[in-house]
Amino acid sequence: MPDLERLNAHYQAMPPVAAMRIRATGFDGDCLRLHAPLDANLNDKGCAFGGSLAGLMTLGGWGLLTLKLEAAGLDAEVYVADSQLRYLKPLYADLMAEARLEPGTDWDNVLRTFRERGRARAVVQAVVRGPDGEPVADLGGRFALLRAP
Repeated sequence: MPDLERLNAHYQAMPPVAAMRIRATGFDGDCLRLHAPLDANLNDKGCAFGGSLAGLMTLGGWGLLTLKLEAAGLDAEVYVADSQLRYLKPLYADLMAEARLEPGTDWDNVLRTFRERGRARAVVQAVVRGPDGEPVADLGGRFALLRAP
């Protein structure tokens, strides 16, 4: 099964995520793109629910690291350890997120640490942009990578 199909099947297996109708739409090895329709993620004001924005960006970071670890041939569990989130303005359109490693990350060092210790950390930056391309929310998240049992 291709990478994005496997990732989407994993997302759909989690009931809260399935309700948000999140789909991975692209992965180029460095950036994972996710989509969730606004109609499944509305708040009482008719714009995107803040929890959906947070969830989409967190799942973007988790998915990015999962795919990158798989590409390196590693069987690992990925967990979010902590995150910093900013809501910048309301979003009245579908949610589109992008997740990338924090600039300056030495991915080879992360992999080396994981292979040596069975665990490592990586920081991901994610953003949701509005139709005008301007950020509406962003997240910096630290993720723990642990050898699968």
